[in-house]
Amino acid sequence: MNFRRGRAREEPEINFIPLIDLLLVILIFVMVTTTYSKYNELQINLPEATAEKSPDRPQVLNIAVDASGKYAINNVATNFNGVPAFANALRDAAAASQMKDPVIAIGADAGATHQAVVNVMEAARLVGFTKISFTTQAKSGK
Repeated sequence: MNFRRGRAREEPEINFIPLIDLLLVILIFVMVTTTYSKYNELQINLPEATAEKSPDRPQVLNIAVDASGKYAINNVATNFNGVPAFANALRDAAAASQMKDPVIAIGADAGATHQAVVNVMEAARLVGFTKISFTTQAKSGK
C-alpha cells in the first residue's frame, strides 16, 4: 500500500553558509597565528688565511681568437689546420716555454664563433691541459 502516491520527494539541501563562516574563522585564525620570517641569505663565515701570496705565478699559455677565425699562441699567429694539428702547436708552444702544465688563457674576440673557442678547448684536452680560463676586459663606464 502506497499512502504517499501524489507527494513528490523533496531533495535534501546542503546549507553552505555555516561552512563558509567556519572557513573564514579558520582563515583569520591562521593569518593571526602565522609568523612570517624572511630568509635573506645564508650567513657564511669564510675562513681566513694569514699566508702570503705565492711569489710563483702560474704558467700561462695565451691563446687569442679573433672575429675572422684566426688563432695566435702567445702572440704568434698560428694556422688552424684542424684540432689535432692545433693540439700539436699547443704542445710545441708549451715545450718551447718549458711549461709542464700551463693554464690555457683563451682570449676570444666578441665576434668570434663559439666553434673557434671550442676548437681551442678540444685541442687543450687532446694535449692533456686541464686548466682553462677565459680572459675578459672591463666595460668602460659611460
